[in-house]
Amino acid sequence: MASVEEAQQILEALGLPTAQRNRMSALTLLALCGLTPETRWSAAARRRCGVTKGVMDHVRTHYDAHYAANTRETFRRQVLHQFVQARVAEYNAFDPALPTNSPRAHYAISEDALAAVQRFGTASWEHAARRFRRGGEKQRQEGRSRNPHMVPVATPGGEHLQLSPGEHNAVQKAVVEQFAPRFAPDSHLLYLGDTARKGLFTDDARLAALGIAITEHDKLPDVLIYDENRKWLFVVEAVTSHGPISNKRIVELEAVLSECAAGRIYVTAFPDLAEFRRHMKNIAWETEVWLCDKPDHMIHYNGDRFLGPRAE
Repeated sequence: MASVEEAQQILEALGLPTAQRNRMSALTLLALCGLTPETRWSAAARRRCGVTKGVMDHVRTHYDAHYAANTRETFRRQVLHQFVQARVAEYNAFDPALPTNSPRAHYAISEDALAAVQRFGTASWEHAARRFRRGGEKQRQEGRSRNPHMVPVATPGGEHLQLSPGEHNAVQKAVVEQFAPRFAPDSHLLYLGDTARKGLFTDDARLAALGIAITEHDKLPDVLIYDENRKWLFVVEAVTSHGPISNKRIVELEAVLSECAAGRIYVTAFPDLAEFRRHMKNIAWETEVWLCDKPDHMIHYNGDRFLGPRAE
């Protein structure tokens, strides 16, 4: 029968790291599959699951797992996002065109993961798990999504992410793949948002160590990059239509980063000079500007200083 312990075994066999094999992750897998302690894994099914009504309500009703309402973000950021990255789950699988922040946003177990999970406990289980892992490795090597319009991004740590299509995310890709190697070599990507899925990538361990709490998603920058050698935190906004890092935006970001001791470098990234000119009057002093089409150069709004942390 479908138990938490068996769900953890399945996640390990599918290649999930230790952090995504805990009790919360196992319960989430059970909920995505629509299983209860009285059903077998062969009965797993693909269904539409919201975080609260689809996952948290299910595990409370069927597994007596009671989580406070404020753990909703923990399920989303520390389990479901990683499930999507690992191909175990899909975001808005039954309606991919849903807009950002739609109340109908949902997750579902992926078809590949479902095909493997349904064979748990049978003679074909190990083969099914290997087939799932091989599929993930092939996709990583190809570096592309099944959706040809997605924007592939390779992080400094070697992860391969998929951003939803659009000019804004193309700028974010350039920040990670072109800006970071030039101006923050050997740095760590801490946070990368997406126009469709905010918090697409989070390095929870490093964020916690730096005292950065990822909770207020509407206040977050697009990209956070940490240069551990220099103790510099690059706070980057990608601008294609919305505003740059203004004085007002700095106040909002400083509130988010109030417990972080790292020196902050605020960067507004534009696709080109024309877009920069549209916003240049609103850019705050003591910040930086970077243009995707001139990747080797920066524009410094900081008087007699070049690149460095913003003064307190």
